[in-house]
Amino acid sequence: MRKFTLLAATAAAALSLAGCSEKTQDAAETTADSAASDAAVNADKAADAVAGAANDVGAAASNAADNTADAMRNAGNEASEAATDAAR
Repeated sequence: MRKFTLLAATAAAALSLAGCSEKTQDAAETTADSAASDAAVNADKAADAVAGAANDVGAAASNAADNTADAMRNAGNEASEAATDAAR
């Protein structure tokens, strides 16, 4: 009878551990899914930030090119006017 009781207790403990293991496995899956979801969201946010920064850099470069062209045009006009005045 004691062997049967010990066997039953052992079987109950094993089933309890199996249930605990299943809960632990479920929790681990949930954690992994959550981490993957967070990583995907963070990657999307990073991609948006990089795209925004690239657009800002592109706009700044375009503005710099426009400003340089305007400055060169103005300098050319001033040089032409100075040469004309000097020729008179």
